[in-house]
Amino acid sequence: MSATEATPARYRAAHVGGCLEAVVERRADGATLLRSAEALQPCAARLTDRLEHWAQATPQRVFAARRGADGAWREISYAQMLARVRAVGQALATRPLSAERPVAILSDNDLEHLTLYLAAMWVGVPVVPVSPAYSLVSQDFGKLRHVLATTTPGLVFASDARYAKAIAATVAEDVEVVLAGGDLPGRASTPFAALLDTAPGAEVDAAHARVGPDTIVKFLFTSGSTKAPKAVINTQRMLCANLQMIRQAMAFLADEPPVLVDWLPWNHTFGGNHNIGIVLYNGGTLYIDDGKPTPQGIAATLRNLREIAPTVYFNVPKGFEEIAAAMEHDDLLRRTLFSRVQAFMYAGAGLSQAVWDQLESLAERTVGERIPMITGLGMTETAPSCTFALRRDLRAGHIGLPCPGVEVKLVPMGTGADDKVEVRFRGPNVMPGYWRAPEQTAEAFDDEGYYRTGDAVRWVDAADPQRGLLFDGRVAEDFKLSTGTFVSVGPLRARIIAAGAPCVQDAVITGLNRDDIGMLLFPRLDECRRLAGLGADAPAAQVLRHDAVRGFFQLLLDRLWREGTGSATRVARAQVLVEPPSIDRGEVTDKGSINQRAVLQHRAALVEALYDGNDPDRLLPGAGATL
Repeated sequence: MSATEATPARYRAAHVGGCLEAVVERRADGATLLRSAEALQPCAARLTDRLEHWAQATPQRVFAARRGADGAWREISYAQMLARVRAVGQALATRPLSAERPVAILSDNDLEHLTLYLAAMWVGVPVVPVSPAYSLVSQDFGKLRHVLATTTPGLVFASDARYAKAIAATVAEDVEVVLAGGDLPGRASTPFAALLDTAPGAEVDAAHARVGPDTIVKFLFTSGSTKAPKAVINTQRMLCANLQMIRQAMAFLADEPPVLVDWLPWNHTFGGNHNIGIVLYNGGTLYIDDGKPTPQGIAATLRNLREIAPTVYFNVPKGFEEIAAAMEHDDLLRRTLFSRVQAFMYAGAGLSQAVWDQLESLAERTVGERIPMITGLGMTETAPSCTFALRRDLRAGHIGLPCPGVEVKLVPMGTGADDKVEVRFRGPNVMPGYWRAPEQTAEAFDDEGYYRTGDAVRWVDAADPQRGLLFDGRVAEDFKLSTGTFVSVGPLRARIIAAGAPCVQDAVITGLNRDDIGMLLFPRLDECRRLAGLGADAPAAQVLRHDAVRGFFQLLLDRLWREGTGSATRVARAQVLVEPPSIDRGEVTDKGSINQRAVLQHRAALVEALYDGNDPDRLLPGAGATL
């Protein structure tokens, strides 16, 4: 064993604060209020002010980079980005664009997308980043039509001609289309290069001068995991305040310019607000990762992480799972990733404790210390961060305490001991409302102006509030059995996914007004094929009927039945789904979140068969279990 490997385990001394202590007030009406013991410090009035600052202070520092077709990094410095932004901003300022006629962006993460976003922000024209899946995966373009109808863009940008079919189906002929590359069959388009070639003039300066804290930066659509996607108004005030909150919570961001290697999509708040914002606000560098946390897409991410050492690394749980597995046999990847990373952070779903423990073990083996894992609670409506979990005694499910400047209200949703407690937020990072949806906006806030999240929380330790909060699922997903027993879906679903690793992608819980709980399982087909020893092209039905795969899911159900402590936690039946979740039916968002309600609605016949005994493929607890 090397000297490094023999070093006693300790945590890397990441400089954190801001969310480590809260002031707690318990009110007579049953609500509990929390706020950070640390005040929010002054922040920039406009996020583009930070671009201007860094272009003057560190003009040659790389702001953003992406690999080209030749494999080399194409880099843009802060000074170069400011020049690009002013040029494209001039082009936008001379067009009939406004909050009523914003810029819609149909693109993956790339340098042209980033330039256009910052240029529009510079001149006060909102952007509408649209999930590429709505154009490239969807078959009916229903969600794309919804997004464009809600926002009525005056200009549509697309990265290339892959979007031609979607544009032809959804974008009116009188709307200008700008393409970064290629042409649209039968339709005129403007090359993005023409915008870059525009000479900055009086218009860009005048437009920039009008931008203030309440100027709309973007309309960012919710994932639609419970209802139809809504257009969240994101203002300069929201973004700047939240980035200052993050800087105070992750104080190490001020110690050295952050370096990110990041794939998270910019049509979501995690990638598009949180991660781009961290880089820009703190003068860092963003390496755009074209990988994805899938068996096919992870290779690009691993290549990048072998070459670029991030100072902080963000991903969804599946991404950490893939990276941890790769590091077990990839020394270069381990050494590079752990060399200077100050913290990991996950969001979007719960990280399994097994993967968390694996990452800590790998870090200890490589650098003799653990890397702090950060998580929290945030959402599209709050720009996104509201709480951070920064303590060293964290476990999966912890979401921590409020960020500086965020006011938290915990509201009991009933009078029983098992009833949910909803978490609500108020602060400068909270949206003014949903675009062109006054009724939905009114419903989103309570009479004290707190945003109603629909998320449930509970204390890690009710006797010690400073240990923070635990995520307790979605209030609207919970239901009662026919006996009146309350089923808490979120924790049960998390337990199923953890117990079903690596073959379970997600679970939908059934049992409303029935005698017992069931589950519909979306499998990870690649893992099931591996378990069965079948090739990558083996059909789903063949894979799921293989004895090894059926045996795995049978053992999972038996375990869940055995470990259940009562009817509210004991799973009594299961169906492994052959058909994947459909984005067109709203069963899954483009980031992979399952809409429980939509799945139950569209697969009602399967649920009936699960309970009436007419489905030969359903699973029931094995020998010795009594229903």
